[in-house]
Amino acid sequence: MNMRDSAALKQTMCDFIESLGISIIPRKLEHVTFLPGLDLGPNCIYVDAEKLLYPGDLLHEAGHLAVTTAAQRSAVGSEALELPWPTDGEEIAAVLWSFAAAQHLQIPLEVVFHSDGYKNESQWLIENFQQGQYIGLPFLQWAGLCFDENQAALHQAQPFPVMQKWMRD
Repeated sequence: MNMRDSAALKQTMCDFIESLGISIIPRKLEHVTFLPGLDLGPNCIYVDAEKLLYPGDLLHEAGHLAVTTAAQRSAVGSEALELPWPTDGEEIAAVLWSFAAAQHLQIPLEVVFHSDGYKNESQWLIENFQQGQYIGLPFLQWAGLCFDENQAALHQAQPFPVMQKWMRD
């Protein structure tokens, strides 16, 4: 992928994330962050463009905010955040949410699930998702964000990876 493609993909992801009500805030990040060039705050993602190594990480971080309750989402980055955060279920749901977002935006899965992330399991995740094995789907459905095949049929709706809504209440 060349730089122009990378910039276009990053812009596509940022536009989508901001359309959900999550702000993308450019900021120089002086402290060490879990993902290079990214940090989370209340309903926002701080982005240090000089340190950002993998633009696809934007979708994963947006997924964390999206699968978190609205009350918790507004407390991210503050003392008011109830810990542990994210929970194990929210972590798995954020991974699957980012898959759905990549599919929705028609972004190559390798952009989001790059080889330097996901504890060296990115290829395993991609293969499972491509086979329709959606680890975390029960959580996303429980949170009211999507339907599995059975529930989609009952609601006359599209099944996952189509999302019914992108943000948890």
